Amino acid sequence: MSLQTTGIHHITAFARNPQENVDFYAGVLGLRLVKKTINFDAPEVYHLYFGNETGSPGTIITFFPWPASRKGRVGGGQVGITTFAVPEGTLGFWEARLSSFKVPVTHASRFGESFLQFTDHEGMRLELVERSEGAASTWSFGGIPSDHAIKGFGGAVLFSTNAAKTMEVLEHVLGLAREAEDAGYVRFRAAGDTGSVVDIDSSDLEWGAGGAGTVHHIAWRAADFAQHEQWRSAVAEHGYQPTAIIDRQYFNAIYFRESGGILFEIATDPPGFANDEEADALGHQLMLPEWLESKRPQIEANLLPIQVRELEVN
Repeated sequence: MSLQTTGIHHITAFARNPQENVDFYAGVLGLRLVKKTINFDAPEVYHLYFGNETGSPGTIITFFPWPASRKGRVGGGQVGITTFAVPEGTLGFWEARLSSFKVPVTHASRFGESFLQFTDHEGMRLELVERSEGAASTWSFGGIPSDHAIKGFGGAVLFSTNAAKTMEVLEHVLGLAREAEDAGYVRFRAAGDTGSVVDIDSSDLEWGAGGAGTVHHIAWRAADFAQHEQWRSAVAEHGYQPTAIIDRQYFNAIYFRESGGILFEIATDPPGFANDEEADALGHQLMLPEWLESKRPQIEANLLPIQVRELEVN
């Protein structure tokens, strides 16, 4: 049987000011900062992970916040919109909360669903949708009760420079099922119940430009390390050029760029974010891989201090 991903593992984006990044995703959206580390390939830059209480696959949005980052432009070859799922009956709560923080919202619909769309402080495009499927959140922060909290990803909207080719990868490499078409979008569904719905703009879009306010890559789930190796072989057999398997401490990763220009990653569910911290202390300390621990003083000196804090409504 062909491999089938169960959906999105994580989405990684660019930002600038790290405290503003924490304030928006933890303070406004109520996600938990589950890991504070650095970009292993550029140790002068934070890598911040936000998700549910444990940072479960399908809930994790991550950022490289670098004050010197250029401003990006959303377009082809990117995740155009990142979708978060909230419990049924809570969009009104979220519209009021975003309004209280002076975040403008608009309403949109696709495939019979209603979406609350907005941008973060960098201009990154986000939306909320009510979904019954997926585990409820157990995390409560900043005045958001757990029964109203973001559950994880509802999915993503992909912007491609070659939509037909991207759809081939979704269906024939990643194993998503092509489900429906509506108003210029095509919907695909993975086998899981979190981060499993992916919409793609069916038109070929002009290239975007990477930078603050844009997504760097989208990662898909591999169940374990053995399946991850199978994924690498399968990607290569379809004519793509996956990287070697890379140890990212909290998951193993391979990367490849599909023909529509979007950088895809396949990441393992294990070992998870309690790999180097106790579950109740996630995100409290700057965690470094063993090979960078000796450089901790220099690394910490180059990073702006950040804190998770409850925000006051203006």
